[in-house]
Amino acid sequence: MTTYFFLNLFLFSICFIVSLSHALNNGFSVELIHRDSLKSPFYQPKQTKYQLVANVARQSISRVNHFYKDSITNTPESTLIPAGGSYLMTYSIGTPPFKLYGIADTGSDIIWLQCKPCKECFNQTTPIFDPSKSSSYQNISCLSVTCQFELDTSCPTLDSCQYSIQYGDRSYSKGDLVTDTLTLDSTIGHSISFPNTVIGCGTRNAGTFQAQSSGIVGLGGGSISLTKQLGTTIGGKFSYCLVPLFIKSNATSKLNFGDAAMVSGHGVVSTPLVEKRHQTFYYLTLEAFTVGNKRIEIVGDSSGGGEGNIIIDSGTTLTLLPSNDYTNLESAVKELVKLDRVEDPDDIFKLCYSVKSDKYDFPIITANFKGADVKLHPISTFIPIADGVVCFAFIPSQIGSIFGNLAQQNLLVGYDLVKSVVSFKPIDCTKLD
Repeated sequence: MTTYFFLNLFLFSICFIVSLSHALNNGFSVELIHRDSLKSPFYQPKQTKYQLVANVARQSISRVNHFYKDSITNTPESTLIPAGGSYLMTYSIGTPPFKLYGIADTGSDIIWLQCKPCKECFNQTTPIFDPSKSSSYQNISCLSVTCQFELDTSCPTLDSCQYSIQYGDRSYSKGDLVTDTLTLDSTIGHSISFPNTVIGCGTRNAGTFQAQSSGIVGLGGGSISLTKQLGTTIGGKFSYCLVPLFIKSNATSKLNFGDAAMVSGHGVVSTPLVEKRHQTFYYLTLEAFTVGNKRIEIVGDSSGGGEGNIIIDSGTTLTLLPSNDYTNLESAVKELVKLDRVEDPDDIFKLCYSVKSDKYDFPIITANFKGADVKLHPISTFIPIADGVVCFAFIPSQIGSIFGNLAQQNLLVGYDLVKSVVSFKPIDCTKLD
């Protein structure tokens, strides 16, 4: 039976690659929509940008607690906070295609969505997928390699593989691990379909999930994430360019795959991906920050610094650092910023200033990754929280470090999973074709 399974898998892979060869010859891109932007179908015009800042700040704080959950408990859990994802991507599941909005997240390994019949589901503002209406929907056998080698699966019957994801805040998603056709709307003008994609069809989902999305599109390092399932068809490459959140622009962020994800040309710097026990996350080595002429070495938390001391994440907004490193960085910033200090009324940010003009020249902060110095401009390091008040968009953490998506704005960030590197190129993401 095992030989038969792998033979079928091999033959399918050949057909799959041939059918996609033309579409993927030059790679492809899809739009990433910030869920609070003007282009989001869930845009709330009555929500001020300052309310948005408070929301994403709280989500960033919650998210780091779950990324480093193993430092608190040995209980197996997914480390994704459902409320923490910031960018939505549209995709379709099934035949005929059924359109969905999922949170694109480099901190998750699975593509899961709510499915009918919902025995226990969170309030979703868009229609819920009905598997009975898809001719390409297939259950995964309990005897399959996928079911046997994925964590947190169970088998009530031989024909049904069940997945279960338990989140640190006691939210959860449970349902059938299945295959179906996943379709992406490419920016080159036509859709691209990927048959037999492994997804989680959740029929029991509860907790703090956001109603704007149908679930999660995992871009992490695990075997059934979207990026890993696309595998050789995209050459192990994906990239994104995040449009700054607080500027007026009709431009959207882009998520690129294959040759379209190449990061090359003037100004590109690269740093190694560090393998750790948690294959989900993308670990980098942050050696220091440079503020003006002062270099602040990273010492890490109680477990020390060293290789792979920070996670780069698309779903966390702020950048979080161990308390000692944050304090040292904050001190260097305070030495150069000559403005009146004010308090954050929400008590989230530690360093805030009163500004009378948008033209104040805040210092450039350079993130000194191993082999890659990445300049972070003020638009990525200072955030408005009220009229005339801006705050330093880094906060201290008692657990671990995350390089958040605010710091990644106006950078083309490329992941090459074959070469095990992440590359950065400074670029105006509003003008990227």
